[in-house]
Amino acid sequence: MRITFALLALLTSTAVSQAQDVKRDIPYADKPHERQVLDVYAPPGAKGLPVVFWIHGGGWQAGDKKDVQLKPKVFTDRGFVFVAANYRLLPTVEMGDIVRDVAKAVGWTHKRAAEYGGDPSRLYVMGHSAGAQLAAFVCTDERYLKAEGVPFAALKGCVPVDGDTYDVPAIIATAEARWQAHGLPRAKFGHREKFGNDPAKHKDFSAVTHATKGKGVPPFLLLHVADHPDVSAQAARLGSVLKEAGVPVTVFGARETTHNKLNADLGKEDDPATKALFEFLDKTLKK
Repeated sequence: MRITFALLALLTSTAVSQAQDVKRDIPYADKPHERQVLDVYAPPGAKGLPVVFWIHGGGWQAGDKKDVQLKPKVFTDRGFVFVAANYRLLPTVEMGDIVRDVAKAVGWTHKRAAEYGGDPSRLYVMGHSAGAQLAAFVCTDERYLKAEGVPFAALKGCVPVDGDTYDVPAIIATAEARWQAHGLPRAKFGHREKFGNDPAKHKDFSAVTHATKGKGVPPFLLLHVADHPDVSAQAARLGSVLKEAGVPVTVFGARETTHNKLNADLGKEDDPATKALFEFLDKTLKK
């Protein structure tokens, strides 16, 4: 019996669809904007499973919840519910609006997780690039999740992936010094402008400002590209602050990869960052 490529693709697609239940474009806000929606992936018959909440990247100006590569199937195969959310984007809204969108989506997940087979007391917040900043920020500045009824006690862990803005003033100073040293023009809409063009806002939107003792900040795994100076410095900086605050933290620098490849490879069996991720999940789920 001969199987055509088209039939093989259909069979493969059917097998994948049977491996998870998917609900798309669920609104998480009252009178939602078109981007205030999320997708939920769950194993069939899921009940009481830990939940991964994923925040996409894109410089706070682009990106989509569909940009999840292998992650939904990898996590559902391992017994997780996987949630991916969109949020409104710059420059149509301000950074504070984006943070509140993310917090609201986490709040929806916490309130509704059980309906999709998830455990609202076992949430992981993860994100790549701009999503890494957002993940780290809402998991250290408790004001935003608290406003949505999510206590830090519900968070089992935070996994920011290759962020360069855990310390916003530091990345602004680094970028602008580089432009000046090399005689390059200033970016028209760089980090200074994105975070509000006000030094007080730059500090307030930095996870390092809020990672303090006694708040119940969840354990962190900071994944970054090992040979990139900016993300390495930022990961080391946040890792040091978290450690000083008594928060369990692992900083893992992935070698021979890039910003986009590190994200795309998460979930591959032979990927070192994936191994570090699942070791982190196994360890924190036991507590």
